Amino acid sequence: METLLRVTNIEVAAVLYEVADLLEIKGVRFKPQAYRRAAQAIETLPEDIADVAREGDLNAIPGVGKSIAKKIREIVETGNLRYLTSLREELPEGVQYLTRLEGIGPKKAIALSRDLGIRTVDDLEAAAKAGRIRDLPGFAEKTEANILASIQVSRTAKERRLLGYILPVARDIERRLAALPTVGQVSLAGSIRRRKETIGDVDILATSSHPEEVMEVFATLPGVERVLVRGTTKTSVVLSTGIQVDLRVVEDEHFGAALQYFTGSKEHNIALRKLAIARNWRLSEYGLVDLATGRTVAGKDEAGIYRALGLAWTEPELREDRGELEAARTGTLPDLVGYDAIRGDLHVHTRWSEGAHSIEEMAEAARALGYEYIAICDHAETLHIAHGLSPGRLADQVREIERINRQSDDFIILSGTECNIGMDGRVDLPDSVLADLDVVVASVHSGFKQSEEEMTGRVLTAMHNDHVDIIGHPTGRVLLSREPYRIDLAAVFDAAAALGVMMEINAFPGRLDLSDVNARWAREVGVRFSLGSDAHRRENLRYMEFGIATARRGWLSADDIVNTRPLSELKKLLRS
Repeated sequence: METLLRVTNIEVAAVLYEVADLLEIKGVRFKPQAYRRAAQAIETLPEDIADVAREGDLNAIPGVGKSIAKKIREIVETGNLRYLTSLREELPEGVQYLTRLEGIGPKKAIALSRDLGIRTVDDLEAAAKAGRIRDLPGFAEKTEANILASIQVSRTAKERRLLGYILPVARDIERRLAALPTVGQVSLAGSIRRRKETIGDVDILATSSHPEEVMEVFATLPGVERVLVRGTTKTSVVLSTGIQVDLRVVEDEHFGAALQYFTGSKEHNIALRKLAIARNWRLSEYGLVDLATGRTVAGKDEAGIYRALGLAWTEPELREDRGELEAARTGTLPDLVGYDAIRGDLHVHTRWSEGAHSIEEMAEAARALGYEYIAICDHAETLHIAHGLSPGRLADQVREIERINRQSDDFIILSGTECNIGMDGRVDLPDSVLADLDVVVASVHSGFKQSEEEMTGRVLTAMHNDHVDIIGHPTGRVLLSREPYRIDLAAVFDAAAALGVMMEINAFPGRLDLSDVNARWAREVGVRFSLGSDAHRRENLRYMEFGIATARRGWLSADDIVNTRPLSELKKLLRS
């Protein structure tokens, strides 16, 4: 039964995602979506899927029926799935990997494999550079350029992981270490503590009276696939998900200095060391030392490092050398939005379109998180892949929301939509329908290859619709997969500030759009923001944390974000 403990939720989800991909390549309808829904449910499941398989009811997981439950049990018991192996054998070698590149669908992947013998991404790159692809039916010279660009994005992605998927894993390790009786202090460090949108590896610091015992536990944690380095002060392991985790055990008197050293970006730390040098001090992971006297000025706690250098406490999310040290010196650091400041989620989907849960289930989950309101923003009808709502179905949904609201006096569901911005900038619901909604999010979901001028005009046209409140995921990027579309953000932000249209920070881990840099830029020209989880199931509501992290990295305060306001104030802002 030991294997049950060592197969993680992410590993099981990855198998189901691959099954969905291969079925889709084969042209199978409906089943791929079922496997993806099950994978998403397992990915966000708060319990360990191995424990559920051993002691619980897999069928109780939303989206998991008898057939998929049987496959999940096989995965957690054996680490493999025979059904997946058979699907792999049915397709030309390498097709599944080629389809993971942006712009290469199943038909193109099969053609590349069949006609050119391409099996790997390296084969594909060589063929594109040699000009061998452009003459295939359905391909062109521009296709080769797009393929090479997609390969570059893909290779970058292999070196990084999404914050939203790695942070829970890192926290679990941190929690297990903190529970050891011989551990004093323990903290995440590095880019994951700064809440960067993608993570290369995980750094953890700890203090301990028996470091050998801590390293033994760390090296044998569930999910550890191999040990790279093992010592009494540092151990590095690789998890079964491929992520590297480094644990350092330091002395109590050096913990603050080490935490600062291993948290700040390289540029932030260089700038901080320059401040120390100007005082004839040396700053390192062991402390802040006066070179003239040899006295340790600070080092036991992080705040003491900044205080000794004449700086205000600088939140980890800001430590990127983007002006934060000058602001810390002059007392002009922003009062960053708190992780508990959001009063409601302004971008939530339900099973009325492509979501997994009902309106009531999403509302109940949001209430359990302490929210006062949510906005149901299911897709409108032209987004067929998401089962978008026609005006008639949307009217039915609004009546359902009104019925549920009449039964509650401490939580409000706002009626809304995520309508699609068409190629000409018009949204796919009539003004007469939009006028009756509380919240209107407008987003681009297609036509990503338009020119900058065309895309900018398209979004500006949508923003001039009097009923549009929010531009959803404003640059269209998908982290580690799809680059932002070309758009003149300066023009968009100026218009947003003038028109009172909000820019969304979409908290879904694969989006985090706007980015931190663009959010700060928009803030500087007077734009207001909304935060939405883009939740498609109850568990996704917790993604809001990652949107808040992006807002904090973008120097945003609670005043910049409309859904930090009570409902009465939010409604006034929406009406204005």
